[in-house]
Amino acid sequence: MKVEKSVFGHLNNRPVYRYTMQNSSGMEVTCIEYGCAITRILVPDRNGALENVVLGCSQLEDYISKVPYFGAIVGRVGGRIRNGELPVGDETFSITKNQEGNHLHGGEKGLTHRVWSSSQTESGVEFYCESPDGEEGFPGNLKLKVCYELTEENELILTYYGESDRDTVLNMTNHTYFNLSGSLKDSVLSHQLTLPSAHFLELNDHSLPTGRALETEGTVFDFRNGRVLADGIHSGHEQICLAGGGYDHPFLLDEGKEMVLYEKNSGRLLRAVTDQPAVIVYTSNSMGNDIVLQEGKRAEKHMAVCLETQMPPDAVHHETFPSIVLISGEEYRAQTKWAFSAE
Repeated sequence: MKVEKSVFGHLNNRPVYRYTMQNSSGMEVTCIEYGCAITRILVPDRNGALENVVLGCSQLEDYISKVPYFGAIVGRVGGRIRNGELPVGDETFSITKNQEGNHLHGGEKGLTHRVWSSSQTESGVEFYCESPDGEEGFPGNLKLKVCYELTEENELILTYYGESDRDTVLNMTNHTYFNLSGSLKDSVLSHQLTLPSAHFLELNDHSLPTGRALETEGTVFDFRNGRVLADGIHSGHEQICLAGGGYDHPFLLDEGKEMVLYEKNSGRLLRAVTDQPAVIVYTSNSMGNDIVLQEGKRAEKHMAVCLETQMPPDAVHHETFPSIVLISGEEYRAQTKWAFSAE
């Protein structure tokens, strides 16, 4: 395993470092200290051709001012929180309202728009940061660590840790945009997704869960036997229209079962396994073309798909959802594994 470190750019006179991990079969993963963003993943197709399968940019300035969470860690809480109201124990905290009167993905800065500290390991990179009490309105001084580990089996393992000196909430995820066609040859409309989920969460017109878990069976939300993403995106289903013409929905996962994303022309497969109870499937429904990607192409709608593994969003307002409260002194830990292959 080889890990190389270089300077990606500078922010406030501080170098922002980039790490590239490479295993013996040639798979490469590149990530940066800004938001722990994964900027590039090179994996082979069925003929052995190595190509990039995630959206990323070549300039630090783009990550600072343009890109919508490309490859980054989001939090303290991924997803939306209604009205920016955060109940924790007997108190309710007012947190940043950064989207239509609601809180989104940790706020204006969150964990995405900051430079993390880092260190190299034998098989990857560890990132560290501290979020002070009151940042974005959240309670508790929070210490965080995110680990990326590349294996010889073409697996990337993402592990998250957190600890607070005060009861708070924590629900981190990674917001990588996948396109398995390689070097953005096609959109993700023809990508096939297999998802072990019998229920998805209904959204209201602010993309917040209503609290109702709807059955996927008989709908374009049933991915249990595999479904091409275009089936839903072009369906006209009310929930698809509410989300801007695509998927942006939390799915409740069957424990221990893997998700599979497949692109037939390249033969590439992404198998994802997580210890989290939900995944938000997002098909880049509002992607703007003002973003120039590292391949020189402009971003566009439905260019990629995110698989955001986490607790359900807005869990603090729904008693039936798993709790995201982190008790003072206890450790938060979550893990997701992405395994790449081709057939």
